[in-house]
Amino acid sequence: MGAWWNAIKGNLSRLLQFSGREAKGSFWLYVGGVALLVFGLGAIHMSSLMAETMGAMHEFAAANPDKATITSGPGHYSISIEGHHPELFPDPGEMMVGLITFFALSIILLAAAVTRRLHDCNMRGAWGLLPLPFIVFSTLAMPRMFAAPEPEMTSFFLIFFSNLLYLASLAVLCILLARDGDLEANRFGEPPGN
Repeated sequence: MGAWWNAIKGNLSRLLQFSGREAKGSFWLYVGGVALLVFGLGAIHMSSLMAETMGAMHEFAAANPDKATITSGPGHYSISIEGHHPELFPDPGEMMVGLITFFALSIILLAAAVTRRLHDCNMRGAWGLLPLPFIVFSTLAMPRMFAAPEPEMTSFFLIFFSNLLYLASLAVLCILLARDGDLEANRFGEPPGN
């Protein structure tokens, strides 16, 4: 637990330091902490949206018993509603704002650490930008696709393909970040202490 806490403190103290090198061990401990934070906040945000949706569905069912069926028992609860009622679903715009916020938070917290980690492998920090164009494209294209009155398959397939490229580029970046660092000084400085 001490190593994990030290890795988080150390990386947070160098949040804007894009020079130097970062050891593999402390980097991955820090990434784990950031992932827990971002996924935890995301889970809280989505739980809130789902609770609002369930509340709206419950109110609708109570006000319209002829259009809704509530089934409950030990270990289960369900609401079936007849017809199309988009007002009962979470606002896609609010979901996108949350998604963009969590991606931005991840980028802010990880950018300098990724750069230093790549430096440790004697690579330029620009390699850390590899997945960025794909996630930016998908994030900007999704709200337009959902706002369209009719489903547009061209946008869907472009976003799908962009997301595949994002995942592939993220996998390549993770492989680069998992490499052992140089044991000696390189063009980015001396080896990290830990």
